[in-house]
Amino acid sequence: MKKTKWTASPYLVWMVAFIAVPLAIVVYFAFTDKAGHFTLENIMGLGAYTTVFARSIVLAAIATAICLVLAFPVSYLLSRMRPASQRMMQMLIMLPMWMNFLLRTYAWMSLLEHNGIINRFLGLLGVGPFNMINTSGAVVLGMVYNYLPYMVLPLYTIMVKIDNSVIEAAQDLGANVYHVVAKVLVPLSMPGITTGITMVFVPSISTFIISRMLGGGSNLLIGDLIELQFLGNSYNYNLGSAMSLVLMVIVLLCMSFTTADTEEMEAMV
Repeated sequence: MKKTKWTASPYLVWMVAFIAVPLAIVVYFAFTDKAGHFTLENIMGLGAYTTVFARSIVLAAIATAICLVLAFPVSYLLSRMRPASQRMMQMLIMLPMWMNFLLRTYAWMSLLEHNGIINRFLGLLGVGPFNMINTSGAVVLGMVYNYLPYMVLPLYTIMVKIDNSVIEAAQDLGANVYHVVAKVLVPLSMPGITTGITMVFVPSISTFIISRMLGGGSNLLIGDLIELQFLGNSYNYNLGSAMSLVLMVIVLLCMSFTTADTEEMEAMV
């Protein structure tokens, strides 16, 4: 037992140095002014950014829902392939992630801009051009493209463990496709669904590169505001810390709701 505690000490030091201490610093600056005096003005002043917070939550939720809808059938089909085919498909899913995040986003800029490849192709067909860049839809598209693998892989990891005999038994008992999905696959895949939702929603709600490059100045998200407080002309790290703290609270609340729904679903099963 003592040996186990000793071997775990490096992880404890890592957590304290890179999680507890930075979190304490954020909390300190969130509740102090530039002179170091306690204040609630930073938290109370966030009411002026309610629209940005709401937009961030809505767009992140939409992107997460789209990723779930796309990833569920893909993960199921992937889990039912032969092992060699599974490895090949996993490599294809992970292949875009081998490229730099910024390069992938720049590629979508060239595709979606007014004179981009998509509008040029549509022009050959006598359609368009359409305004696709600097819109909320472009931001959601960028989130889905960049974070879809984070939904596919957890679902695949869970679904590959579901035995075909379970599905066949449900079908033998008269279950149609809808009931097999709703009553068998979804409940058994809830751990993967919960993990995937967390892994997609958290980076989506806090992103700033995607919203800046694909959304333009009219589609600011929480991450953009936080970056502006630390790197922009305002340089108000106290307000930026307050935004970061509220963002963490929002993420924790969303994760708690997801966990509660998962436990309820597992209890029903």
